[in-house]
Amino acid sequence: MTDIVDPAIEAYAESHTTAPPDLLEAVASETRSTLKAPGMMVGRIEGRFLELLVFGTGAVSILEIGTFSGYSALAMAAGLVPGGSIVTCEIDPVHAEIARRHIAASPYADRIDVMVGPALGTIASLPGPFDLVFMDADKSGYLAYYEAVLAKLSPRGLIVADNTLWSGRILDPTDTSADTQALRAFNDKVATDPRVVAVVTTVRDGVTMIRRAG
Repeated sequence: MTDIVDPAIEAYAESHTTAPPDLLEAVASETRSTLKAPGMMVGRIEGRFLELLVFGTGAVSILEIGTFSGYSALAMAAGLVPGGSIVTCEIDPVHAEIARRHIAASPYADRIDVMVGPALGTIASLPGPFDLVFMDADKSGYLAYYEAVLAKLSPRGLIVADNTLWSGRILDPTDTSADTQALRAFNDKVATDPRVVAVVTTVRDGVTMIRRAG
């Protein structure tokens, strides 16, 4: 993943962000050493960012689309209010098994439910409402996931979409790959959708936060 923030600034921000607990360090270590594309995992800065979003909003019901090895779900769980819960969707059973193992070893095993299968089917089976939805899955599915969860947001709920700046590739006119085009379409849709209010941040690889308008 190409840096979109000056690497020295990124390193400074990371060094001045509260270090992850040993549990998350273990997830990160296994992810980097055993899985392909470990850059898909949120790291220290974004993990704490998500935790503080959950804590600050008082989110009770969270939906995650894209579990990977479980780092982001565990990071968010640390910010949950008592009684809060997370449903996280994963298409890859190998990733789901790794996430479940780390979740079972955590203090949050009773708060996180990993559901394996196509996310749209899982979303359709859940009644909601969701106080926070974190999207970090296949980019070609972002628009469909967005439409599926928008109606299931709680009145003050947030959709948080990862990778929306795509290492800056969204600005490269020669990049016509499917993922890049899907993210451009998603970004354009959200920016002009009268149903929502959104902000694109330069956290890590681009994190967009969305709420319903009105």
